[in-house]
Amino acid sequence: MRHILFVCTGNTCRSPMAEAILKNKKLTDVEVKSAGIYAANGSEASTHAKQVLDDNQVPHNHRSQMLTAEAVQWADLILTMTSSHKFAIQQQLPQAVMKVFTLKEYIGETGNQDVVDPYGGSLAMYEETYRELEKLIDKAIEKFKSQ
Repeated sequence: MRHILFVCTGNTCRSPMAEAILKNKKLTDVEVKSAGIYAANGSEASTHAKQVLDDNQVPHNHRSQMLTAEAVQWADLILTMTSSHKFAIQQQLPQAVMKVFTLKEYIGETGNQDVVDPYGGSLAMYEETYRELEKLIDKAIEKFKSQ
């Protein structure tokens, strides 16, 4: 069983959408969670994030979680939404250095490593982020299967 942890800032937009997307792929050998570097524990996903998931028939039931050393230890692979998330984790939790990547870095994309944060934006911005995450996660699944 592979344990994958998605990380963003507040754990209410990007990482919960990524978690829900990957869970919806129903891979039998993958367990997935999400967390935020600056998350308040127990918040729901943002209204637009929930709407976009609903519109795409992706089941979700999310409560935000602060990134913890326990979550990092649980994870085999930590996929962050930005380079700054990756560097923050590596600084705070050096034991994670070898298993933390930006999602784009993990799949081999070059250039900008950040998934745009739709926080506070329009529903259209969330839809765009959802589509980007879905494409990135599909590529990540191909990589999981080849390893």
